[in-house]
Amino acid sequence: MNVESPIREPLILGNKTYHQITEDICKPIEGRANKLWYLVFTIAAICALWGIGLIAYTFGTGIGVWGLNKTVGWAWDITNFVWWVGIGHAGTLISAILLLFRQKWRMAINRSAEAMTIFAVICAALFPAIHVGRVWVVYWFFPIPNQLGSLWVNFNSPLLWDLFAISTYFSVSLVFWYIGLIPDFATVRDRQIKPLAKKIYSVLSFGWSGNVKAWQRFEEVALVLAGLSTPLVLSVHTIVSMDFATSIVPGWHTTIFPPYFVAGAIFSGFAMVATLLIIMRKVLNLEEYITINHLESMNKVIVVTGSIVGVAYITELVIAWYSGVQYEHYAFLNRATGPYAWAYWIMMSCNVISPQLFWSRKVRRSLIATFMLSIVVNIGMWFERFVIIVTSTHRDFLPSSWTMFYPTFVDLGIYIGTIGIFFTLFLLFSRVFPVIAIAETKSILKISGDGWKKKTENMYEKIGEADHHH
Repeated sequence: MNVESPIREPLILGNKTYHQITEDICKPIEGRANKLWYLVFTIAAICALWGIGLIAYTFGTGIGVWGLNKTVGWAWDITNFVWWVGIGHAGTLISAILLLFRQKWRMAINRSAEAMTIFAVICAALFPAIHVGRVWVVYWFFPIPNQLGSLWVNFNSPLLWDLFAISTYFSVSLVFWYIGLIPDFATVRDRQIKPLAKKIYSVLSFGWSGNVKAWQRFEEVALVLAGLSTPLVLSVHTIVSMDFATSIVPGWHTTIFPPYFVAGAIFSGFAMVATLLIIMRKVLNLEEYITINHLESMNKVIVVTGSIVGVAYITELVIAWYSGVQYEHYAFLNRATGPYAWAYWIMMSCNVISPQLFWSRKVRRSLIATFMLSIVVNIGMWFERFVIIVTSTHRDFLPSSWTMFYPTFVDLGIYIGTIGIFFTLFLLFSRVFPVIAIAETKSILKISGDGWKKKTENMYEKIGEADHHH
């Protein structure tokens, strides 16, 4: 009796053996990078340097170089911060929650997703550090007994909860990612010829021996960390949303923010993973491991979370109308019809309408469509944060202080710079660490590899023929 479903397509294509998997995944680390890698890396590095230059300019001149004004005191910096934290969400979700649910399709994408989480959180952390202004006295933030008088941190402030939530999330994600890498570092260590590289990888692999006890401990730790990081996926963006929800600004103080921010974060995170994986499979020739099936599974998650975000938008409008509060009513009317209406409708079309195309199997399984839509979703999610922050503050209770926010070249440059930093870090990671978990991928070869499937099918056919002859 064939237990395996005949409909499910294999997750590993090509008639791979265990040795071939090691060869294919270690190739980007051991060989020279191809021209495509150098091209993408050069573009990313130029953007990163441009951004770092503008951050230095901001430090030297002051926050006045941004487009902020008396009414809109928070704009691009906080928009970008929330956007980057949101992107960092999918990594731990793919790794932790899908591990707990025993989803086999996570194996080829979890390593890249975890790395993406770490680099996205680094990019996010830049913005609060910059927008403090006088970064050299940033130690005033910390609850240290100081000689400057009793400067104690306000523990009632959601900005402080943010600090704790994000630093916890970052450290747990880092540990989770690193522990997953240990067996693979040992594989790379054993293949090295150069003594220096061998030494570095042997230090990184913590003397991994690969015996049964080591694997048993490894799997236990992975499950414990997955259990720990699952509530973090929900808590981090919930707390980021409380930066807004605990205020009294119309358009911000709503109780729907926590679940809606979490769904939006998973939505934008999965879209970014899709963007990255489509680039990586091409640049590193990993088409047989990161297959259309992986992208289709991710597109299904994008449809679900995109629909949740759509419901949240409609709920906000209904509640603003139903509450009878004229300020709330005006805040949402102003979003849809005011001077920033263009941003609102970009957000609506990118986040609510475009993901619905994934209901079609043809679109879900098309590489070009997935790549285009994943970028569209992330543009839409950036505009969502912009709309929430800028349209809610640019017209406050006093019509005399109503004003428009216009970003300067510094605002734009720092944002492009963080995208450059993110891709630079990711491309460097792809050259020194295995982008796909070698050990985990081998564990699913027998049940979801192309060659093994053919073998078992032939075996069952032979058994069937033998039974028939009897």
